[in-house]
Amino acid sequence: MARRTSANAPDAVADAIHSAAIHLLRRIRREDDRTGITPGRLSALSVLVFGGPMRLTDLARAEHVKPPTMTRIVAALEAGRLARRTSHETDGRSMRIEATRRGVRLMQEGRRRRVVRLGDALKGLSERELALLARAASILETVAKTI
Repeated sequence: MARRTSANAPDAVADAIHSAAIHLLRRIRREDDRTGITPGRLSALSVLVFGGPMRLTDLARAEHVKPPTMTRIVAALEAGRLARRTSHETDGRSMRIEATRRGVRLMQEGRRRRVVRLGDALKGLSERELALLARAASILETVAKTI
C-alpha cells in the first residue's frame, strides 16, 4: 500500500475535489442560461424530473427553501407549462407537483448541452487521462452514496 503524504491525505483530496467540482459546475452551468428560466426554477424542475412527483412541502425541503418560496417557484413553473399540480393518489386532500413533458424535455436538453460542453473540454485529454477520469467518476459516485 502506498504511503500517504499530505497531498493525498483525505482532507487534502476532499478539498481538491470540492474546489474542482465548484469550478467545473460554475463553468458548465453557463449552458443553463439558454433554458430561459431562473436557476431556482431550474433546480426545482430538476428535482421533479429526476426525483419524480412530490408534495410541495417535500420539494421545498429538497431545495432548502420555505414553502411560500416554493409556492412562487411552482406557480412560475406552472405558468411556463413546465410543471403541474395533480391530486395525490392516496390522499385526495393533498396535491403533488410533477414535471410536464415540456419540463422533462427542457431538462433533458439542458443536460445534453452540459454533457456536450464537458465532452468537448475532455477531447484534448489522452486515453490514459480519460480512463483515469472514468475511474475517478465511478469512485466519486460510490463516495456520494455515503454522504
